[in-house]
Amino acid sequence: MPRAKIYTTNAIEPVNSIFRKVTKKGSFPSEDAVLKALYLRITELYKKWNGRPVSNWALVRNQLSMNDKFQKRILKYKNF
Repeated sequence: MPRAKIYTTNAIEPVNSIFRKVTKKGSFPSEDAVLKALYLRITELYKKWNGRPVSNWALVRNQLSMNDKFQKRILKYKNF
């Protein structure tokens, strides 16, 4: 059965690549085992990436602030 192709953004692709590496490393006895391995990798990534500045945050913030729904939410992050 061919794999379905998922189209992603550049920001998500590194995470997908890391997930592929985790799942290629061996066989898993159950679906829960795979989910646990992915969860552990996510916690490692969170520790690694926590506190890093978001790339192009000013551009993203400005684009989101043009939307009325997001404007109030974005204002609380004005200093970042």
